[in-house]
Amino acid sequence: MADFSFKVSPNILLGSYTASRFGQSLLSYGTKFMLILDPILRENGIADKITKTLADKKIEYFIYDELSKGDSSEILGRLLKLAREAHIHGVIAVGGGKPISLARATCALINEEHDLYDYLDGAIPKSPAIPLICLPTTIRDPFIFTDTIPLTDARSSTIKLIKAQAGITKLVLFDPTLTATFTENQTESMALETLCLATESYLSQKENFFSNMMAEKSVELFTYALDGSQSLTITTAKEELLSQAGCLASLAAATSSMGIASLLSMCINARYKIWRSVATTVLFPYMIEECAKFKADKIAVLARKMNLATAEQSAEEAARAFAENIRQRIAKANLPARLKDLSVSMEQLALAAEDAGQLDIVNSLPRSMNSDDLFSLIKTAF
Repeated sequence: MADFSFKVSPNILLGSYTASRFGQSLLSYGTKFMLILDPILRENGIADKITKTLADKKIEYFIYDELSKGDSSEILGRLLKLAREAHIHGVIAVGGGKPISLARATCALINEEHDLYDYLDGAIPKSPAIPLICLPTTIRDPFIFTDTIPLTDARSSTIKLIKAQAGITKLVLFDPTLTATFTENQTESMALETLCLATESYLSQKENFFSNMMAEKSVELFTYALDGSQSLTITTAKEELLSQAGCLASLAAATSSMGIASLLSMCINARYKIWRSVATTVLFPYMIEECAKFKADKIAVLARKMNLATAEQSAEEAARAFAENIRQRIAKANLPARLKDLSVSMEQLALAAEDAGQLDIVNSLPRSMNSDDLFSLIKTAF
């Protein structure tokens, strides 16, 4: 086993209504911020809660929420121009993976002199970054605790991974009330993606004692959230349990790695703008069946934590029960069960598999895989 190295960078605050109380924490990093906001948060009232907190603390800010106008690199160009002209002290990101990745890239590149596409092509930022404060609304992000930033390159509609300065993110607030406005369907999809991320980090070649501990606890909390506790000792609200599970799954992924389903769904999303959580959910049971061929024992551990198998059942039986349980949850939530249900062709998916095979993440998958292997899994799930 390789040496374990883990540096705690951001402060993590998790609890109901923490988003209404984070203004005081911001004053440690400045008084002038750019707020990058998922536009849907204006419709459900969350944006008003955030801006009220900023106003109460007399913090200057301006909002950018035009996140659907172009690929990530095009939007990032506009963000950098605005941030430099406003001489901001830091960035606040509220939303899912896209606004958080864009905010991190803005913080990383604001003081750089080269063209942003140089960094998409592999250059490493050298100038000091500015602070980032994150309020995730989708409970999971495999990159939020890392120094890697995924961005969609507008030149090719492919994912590029930027290596950023260490310690950009200063504070991450997981507030369960930010997810309370999602529909049951959306919640189920995000919960399954969280479970998938925890499972992938547990099966990765980069897994270690710390990531395994985080992943196992994440799976346990997921089970409590969606299936309830077998005793009356767990009385925590579902939204809070899912936020806790998402935080731990993100930590597990940061100290291990995302896996097959998350990697492919990220590349599918970059090319065809299909929701990452939906694509991940479709691929999840097929990923379990693929990994069960050589890591059934580890899958069995998670299946038993979810009360899907007994100690007397074999590892293979437990792994099958895990995959079947995911399919049942997909059917119950009326989510797509096959990739063909996502209005994407096999030829298009072949391009996504090629994109995935070019990313360094393939070296951390549960076994050695190339683009052809990834495409074989896609064909099974199609």
